[in-house]
Amino acid sequence: MSSPDHDASSPGEGHGDGGLPGGTCASPLYGVPDGAAITARTDAYFNRTREIVSHFGDCTVTYALFLRRPVVSAPRLMTDWLMQVARARGIVVTCDVIFPEGTWVGAGEPLAYVTGSFAHLADLETLLLQQLGPVCVAAHNAYQMALALPNVRFMAMEARHCAGYEMQVQMAYGASVGSRAAQAEGALGFIGGANDATAPYFDTAFGLGTMPHALIGYAGSTLRAAEMFHTVYPDSDLVVLVDYFGRELTDALEVCRRFPDLAAAGRLSVRLDTHGGRFLEGLDPQGSYAALERNTPGTIRRYRSDKELRYLVGTGVSAAAIWRMREVLDAAGFPHVRIVASSGFSVEKCLSMADAHAPVDVIGTGSFIPDRWSETYATADIVAYDGEPRVKVGREFLLRHARGRDTVRHS
Repeated sequence: MSSPDHDASSPGEGHGDGGLPGGTCASPLYGVPDGAAITARTDAYFNRTREIVSHFGDCTVTYALFLRRPVVSAPRLMTDWLMQVARARGIVVTCDVIFPEGTWVGAGEPLAYVTGSFAHLADLETLLLQQLGPVCVAAHNAYQMALALPNVRFMAMEARHCAGYEMQVQMAYGASVGSRAAQAEGALGFIGGANDATAPYFDTAFGLGTMPHALIGYAGSTLRAAEMFHTVYPDSDLVVLVDYFGRELTDALEVCRRFPDLAAAGRLSVRLDTHGGRFLEGLDPQGSYAALERNTPGTIRRYRSDKELRYLVGTGVSAAAIWRMREVLDAAGFPHVRIVASSGFSVEKCLSMADAHAPVDVIGTGSFIPDRWSETYATADIVAYDGEPRVKVGREFLLRHARGRDTVRHS
């Protein structure tokens, strides 16, 4: 995997000004660095360590930061925040990023080495790790999803599944890093996010999206909701949810016939978000198997796990459902109407869709959010004191890495 190197020696420069609103590249997780806030949010034993070291004499230490699983390097939130703290404290800190942003990192390999005053770094460890682990796992997931379906455009829809804006920032940034890494290998990747706040991560000014189910409920019909949207936003492409009344095929065709010009111009899309408790209109298990057999012979004949079968021919937004929608649209004379799919599009589901050659044009998903949070835990160990290598038994492997390619330094 390759990606343009991030020059970490120039905080604030590079891709999208760090991707944050307002042109800042510093993480908003803790706002402007404040000593009292850092003290309150770090672990007590790190605060006590800082006091002890200050009493008995400071020294220069080097931390190695790593995860126990493979990830894609996404260090910018962490490094930018660290540099902001260093400026506020008036200290010299260097951060050697071993794996530049967007590159693959093996399990246990240090992503970065941080060197500086022990008294000033001791109370930052917890906060640095919080901004590293989850982001790198999200980047890895987004990278895999985009590569699994290289000809599909993705939209990041993580916000509603996040525990607040801080997590949303982490996940959106991670998705953008993974996406750019996949784009460097030819994938279309993520084209935007669902809201304005994190849109700059994807080089866009505004969030993407047209209507939720609530608007269709308000309108009373799928067609009427489409008409309302088009009246207010006549210059926008129209993406219509078609599962509200359980008539995905019927309502999709009704909207297409109402807006034939948009349909012919490729400016009309139908979004499948069918509930996992039922099949797409007209499908059942037998019909789902038949849809795949007509369009991708052999896909269903190999051994499949229960989860793979659910993705391929089960309820909800399955590969069979997407194929069936494509068949109906084409048969009715709407070959340029695009299909947008959502509902649990994880790495595994994307791989199943790729295996079934599902004719999906855009996927809206927040499932790059790590599903096993324990895998996101980053770790830091001091590996040198005043230049003398020293690390706890069992972590000697951290000593065997050379200095990094990218260096962040503040003095």
